[in-house]
Amino acid sequence: MKILIIVVMACVAVTWARPESTYTDKWDNINVDEILESNRLLKGYVDCLLGKGRCTPDGKALKETLPDALEHECVKCTGKQKSGADKVIRHLVNKRPDLWKELAVKYDPDNIYQARYKDKID
Repeated sequence: MKILIIVVMACVAVTWARPESTYTDKWDNINVDEILESNRLLKGYVDCLLGKGRCTPDGKALKETLPDALEHECVKCTGKQKSGADKVIRHLVNKRPDLWKELAVKYDPDNIYQARYKDKID
C-alpha cells in the first residue's frame, strides 16, 4: 500500500510498463510537491485510483501500473518514481489519513503491502 502511494503520486510519473526492466520515465519530472499541495489535484488522482472520477492520461497509467508495482515491490520503478512514491506515502499517512484509508481499502484490503512496507510509512 505504501508503494501504492509511492507509485501513486511519485509515479504520477509512471505510465505503461515496458517489456524491459523499468516503467517508462515519461512523467518522472512531474512536480509531486505541487500535486500534494493542491487539494484539487490530489483528490483528482485519488478519485481516479478509486474509480470515483475521471482519470488524466498519467492517472490512468498510474492506475494500471499500481497493482504490479505493489505486488513486485516497485522493482520496475525508476529512482525518481521510488523517491516520489515515498514522499506521497508519507504525505498521505501524516497529512491525509482519510485518503490513505480509502486507498488502502481498495489496493490493500488484507494489509499485505502495508505490513511489507511498514518502514516506508513510519
